[in-house]
Amino acid sequence: MSAVIDLDMERPEPPKKRGAPSWNVALLFPPQGEWTEAEFLALKTNQLVELSDGCLEVLPVPTPFHQFIAQFLFKLLEKYLQESGNDSYLFMAPLRVRLWPGKIREPDIVLISRERVPDVHKAPNGADLAVEIVSGCAEDRERDLVIKREEYARAGIAEYWIIEPDTQTVTILILDGTAYREHGVFRAGSKAPSVLLPGFEVDVAQVFAAGMGK
Repeated sequence: MSAVIDLDMERPEPPKKRGAPSWNVALLFPPQGEWTEAEFLALKTNQLVELSDGCLEVLPVPTPFHQFIAQFLFKLLEKYLQESGNDSYLFMAPLRVRLWPGKIREPDIVLISRERVPDVHKAPNGADLAVEIVSGCAEDRERDLVIKREEYARAGIAEYWIIEPDTQTVTILILDGTAYREHGVFRAGSKAPSVLLPGFEVDVAQVFAAGMGK
């Protein structure tokens, strides 16, 4: 005779033994696929987490190599904005960017025009330029190279830079209608130029040298 499980019964307490997983803690949160934007925004964590179609996606913890590249590009962009008089906001992760209801991402670097930030206490509404530095794992590569390429285009982000340490390349994608077209794949010995930001370009070899702390 099969047992009937009463879901209203008191759940067993998590194991008290040190080192044992606290599985029951998961019952305090919505299951994957059912997270709302409000529940996500109320989540308190120092881990980079994105919301996609009701699911939480936990991002890889950045390495010094990753952060050196991010800092290098951020400083170049910051200098460009100051010298060109561009008053857009420039941020480095963590910063939640709302692409559309229920879709929140955290680009490594993001350039956002001021009208996209009607309330500085809430996530910006989209962005104008996003930069992602690809980690080595297959899941992160698919997210940056395939999934976010589609999502950022749908969200109307005019320019998307993909920094790939594995191939030592900088790919610049430009919004053309509702999809991206490739402006170029740039390698060491060349400079990667922005279309959105006239006159802004980066030396590809210097990008990856910066990752080594040079």
